[in-house]
Amino acid sequence: MNRKEILSHLKQNPQVSVLIVGAGINGIGTFRDLAMNGVDVLLIDRADFCSGASSASSHMAHGGIRYLENGEFRLVREAVGERNRLLQNAAHIVKPLPTTIPIFKYFSGILNAPLKFFGWLDKPSERGSLIIKLGLMMYDAYTGKQKTVPKHKFLSRHTSLKKWNQLNSDIKNTAVYYDGLITNPERLALDLILDSEAENSSARAVNYMSLVSGEKDKVILRDELTDERYEIQPKLLINASGAWIDFSNHSLGLSTKFIGGTKGSHLVLNHPELRSAIGDNEFFFENKDGRIVLICPLFDRVLVGTSDIKIENPDEAFCTDEEVDYFLELIKHVFPSIQVTHDHIVFRYSGVRPLENSTAKSTSQYSRDHSIQVLSGDWTNLQFPVYSLVGGKWTTFRAFSEQVTDKSLEFLGIKRQKDTKSMQIGGGHGYPTNQEEKTKFINGLAAWTGLSKERLEILFERYGTRAEAFADFIKNAPDEPLKFLQNYSKREIIYIIQHEKVQHLDDLILRRSMLAMLGKLSTQGLLELVEILGETLSWNDTQKNDEAERTLRLLENKHQVRL
Repeated sequence: MNRKEILSHLKQNPQVSVLIVGAGINGIGTFRDLAMNGVDVLLIDRADFCSGASSASSHMAHGGIRYLENGEFRLVREAVGERNRLLQNAAHIVKPLPTTIPIFKYFSGILNAPLKFFGWLDKPSERGSLIIKLGLMMYDAYTGKQKTVPKHKFLSRHTSLKKWNQLNSDIKNTAVYYDGLITNPERLALDLILDSEAENSSARAVNYMSLVSGEKDKVILRDELTDERYEIQPKLLINASGAWIDFSNHSLGLSTKFIGGTKGSHLVLNHPELRSAIGDNEFFFENKDGRIVLICPLFDRVLVGTSDIKIENPDEAFCTDEEVDYFLELIKHVFPSIQVTHDHIVFRYSGVRPLENSTAKSTSQYSRDHSIQVLSGDWTNLQFPVYSLVGGKWTTFRAFSEQVTDKSLEFLGIKRQKDTKSMQIGGGHGYPTNQEEKTKFINGLAAWTGLSKERLEILFERYGTRAEAFADFIKNAPDEPLKFLQNYSKREIIYIIQHEKVQHLDDLILRRSMLAMLGKLSTQGLLELVEILGETLSWNDTQKNDEAERTLRLLENKHQVRL
């Protein structure tokens, strides 16, 4: 169903078993699991899918090695298992990521680590080689027999400086272990939605639909594009609003204080020298103030982050100049000879982690675990329960969604039919496991569609095996390359607009592609896209101009991007 058909259905059929409010990764993961188990489920978000905190991640699928220090062993075990599943089930987007820890001391942290474990020390101390070695041994043990990624290695100072010749010469060792890189989280989220709707015609996802209020057996929703109201009668409401959970509960007449979020910001740099210096390795290390930070390869760019700052209102989360200065300074700590300035920044972004409200003195001690908070009974003035999904992160979304789905199925009196542990995602379905299989896939598409192998390689790298659907669409009408956007074509963009629920220009440049984040967009390119968007969605000239101006303001105000 397209948007118009879904909204028409809601008018005629307001009853739904499960309404999910919030289309971040927790809400989308739960939507998928419920859909795969035959439940009629409606997913809404006041903005675009995966446009809140889930669009502001560090692009990592990781087990959370630093959580060991807080004693969150269950979370680490779960996260490592889920990291391994993502590498297998979403191989088109999640890639093995060698991660290097530069270490500047041998024995530091031996006494302080136990104190932090018991919560008696809120300011982290610098971890030395011994403590990091012990942590990585435990981390490897959680991977166990799966052997999805190699075990860690310790490198001497001499070997490290030979391998990374611009690394700070004050290091004592480096440690190299493996996690996963989520190259394009927003497309992974979209794949989950598209899989769900393809599997279950009673699973419907609508962006730009907000929660207005709730009373007795109904909730009122508002279409943010038309201002039209919809009255929905759910048996169960799942509040997956992330950092906005308490705000959504307030709209339902419920007073809660579940969330104590922290802001995390990042920079994307166009810096060939730094990109060459790190190679294919993420550098994950402790900055001078004890904060764990990263420098990570992201295609031909460099991703730098992240902060961890207490914040009350998630709508006020922006990457500040103070954070930018902090990020530029941390690079000097590891690569002192490389000069990085504001001119290298092509994109900045910020989001709020939906962490459980905490009284801990340091944000680093806030739990990264997840939980389901249930609100039900006469005091709520609602005839349906509300499950608030607190915490969670990209790596563990499937496991968290499984827990939420099990609880929801039990409430609905439905038995689980399918398990998502081994379920491949989107363009990861049938993904080639080696170069020979990939070549066979590309050659087969070329013979069938008549598109060049070079073009199909590009589509495959972007969309995995979904490239087949793109190629099939492209071949059915004349196509032409875009003038100002390298390696994109008009039919490719039209396919995205028609089949991937695009409503605004920023949906296209921020979440259906990485054009804005990677600094690949010019004013001419933006205008070229808005023309295609307007043509496909039947916009007039005034609408196209308004959309271009709106998007330029958003890029400048939220991401400090001036085209």
